[in-house]
Amino acid sequence: RRWIVQHMARRHGDIFVLEVPVYGRIVVVANPQLAKQVFTTSPEVLGNIQPNLSRLLGSGSVFALDGDEHRQRRRLLAPPFHGKSIKNYETIIEEETLREIASWPEGTAFATLPSTMRITLNAILRAVFGAEGTELDELRRILPPWVTLGSRLATLPKPPRTYGRYSPWGRLAEWRRRYDMVLDKLIESERADPNFENRTDVLAVMLRSTYEDGSSMSRNDIGDELLTLLAAGHETTAATLGWAFERLSRHPDVLAALVAEADTNDNELRQATILEVQRTRTVIDFTGRRVLAPLYELGDWVIPQNNSILVSISRMHANAEVFPDPDRFD
Repeated sequence: RRWIVQHMARRHGDIFVLEVPVYGRIVVVANPQLAKQVFTTSPEVLGNIQPNLSRLLGSGSVFALDGDEHRQRRRLLAPPFHGKSIKNYETIIEEETLREIASWPEGTAFATLPSTMRITLNAILRAVFGAEGTELDELRRILPPWVTLGSRLATLPKPPRTYGRYSPWGRLAEWRRRYDMVLDKLIESERADPNFENRTDVLAVMLRSTYEDGSSMSRNDIGDELLTLLAAGHETTAATLGWAFERLSRHPDVLAALVAEADTNDNELRQATILEVQRTRTVIDFTGRRVLAPLYELGDWVIPQNNSILVSISRMHANAEVFPDPDRFD
């Protein structure tokens, strides 16, 4: 996918059209100014790309929502992710990191991605549910294979039936059933906690949150949103951490400077390193919209209704006009 976008952009420039199975006609945009226009366009004009990740995460996921529904859900989900709330999770992240690296070999090359996957999954599970126990052990067994298989099926057409546990969609459905059973137990346990009103984990905040009209999220919507957090959150973060190890192991001078900075109160180099890892090793390489208006004017082009627009993040990160010598880790 990334190769063909780079190839087409070199041949046709930073905006071109592809005909893609399942998605139909797609306008690929790799120009920063046009991308900014896409991201600042009203959701009544540009909506959620179809099909989207709701096929995997459920119709109650924020990935599935458009317009007012999307805005209301974003507002409802904001409290667990405010700065003060995130501060509560720092200890969890530190504990999980120290627990994992205690088993790392010294003087021997090893793959870091399995470790970063465990760190991010365990940290998110504890932050979301605020507890340990057999239920979280079950989620640790369910989620990694679910995410791996789901990411492979995400861009394929979904069949009208799953064809049982011997088909990939059937396996996803079985893992979702087991996930829902675990979540029901965790919700029951949280509501029975005498300290429920003071709990800071994401599930407790969701259970207490209400919309402006006083209604609360449905059980299904909570399940879909938590699955979105768990599935879309841990693998992407783990992959970025894995690439950070890859980049820094190849640039020992940067690593040495980071070590020196860690002994001070500065974090400028650390922040720059995080951004440069994300630029040179982009994990989420595109994002999509669908034209809802009869016509949409994007720069000098007019795009008809029901066409999709794909903003190529990885291509923009390789733009030599924006990032001189873009292949260099700078």
